Amino acid sequence: MSEKRQKYWYLSLMAPNTRGSEYAWLDPSRIYCNAEALQDCATDLLEPFDANEIDVVAGIDAMGFILGAAIATKLNKSFLTLRKKGTLCVETEDESYVDYMKTGKCLQLRTDAFPEGTRVLIVDQWMETGGTMQAAINLVERLKGKVAGCAVVAIEYNTHPKSKEIMEKYKCSHVIPPHLQPQIDNHYLESFKTFEAGEAGYAFQP
Repeated sequence: MSEKRQKYWYLSLMAPNTRGSEYAWLDPSRIYCNAEALQDCATDLLEPFDANEIDVVAGIDAMGFILGAAIATKLNKSFLTLRKKGTLCVETEDESYVDYMKTGKCLQLRTDAFPEGTRVLIVDQWMETGGTMQAAINLVERLKGKVAGCAVVAIEYNTHPKSKEIMEKYKCSHVIPPHLQPQIDNHYLESFKTFEAGEAGYAFQP
């Protein structure tokens, strides 16, 4: 990482929700609009993992595709997609779950995804209730793969016991430092004030 950039600097790029309660409380995707931010985030997420213990990276539809592909590229590993129901035209294993908005959904994984014993790093953008991540874990294990770990930008600690169960059972990585975790759990970042003051600028800046 460049000496000019402090660790986790890119978290201040995340934007607050301005659309109402039917949307997530923030938008982390501005991280992906900045090449250095995306690279640094991928690097930080990989710190707890040994590349030799990961065979393939799996990204959860849809935002996990971006971060997962960046991580796979950095590791020089293959990338696998965990898709929303109705998007794959091949045979699949299906797993129903309830997401953070308390909406029933279904995740699918192609049945020929990998051979038995393949070590899979699962990547998503966020883990709030843990429902989506658990669905992904269930699919990987049903196909007799081994979960090498889970990597997300943030894990919310105070919303659902499922997230805690996942963290206790699997190696999990996120990029939220201890001093910011209470802000994540309370759904308000001090860096939002920059957006509220109209000083955030463009998501992509050449």
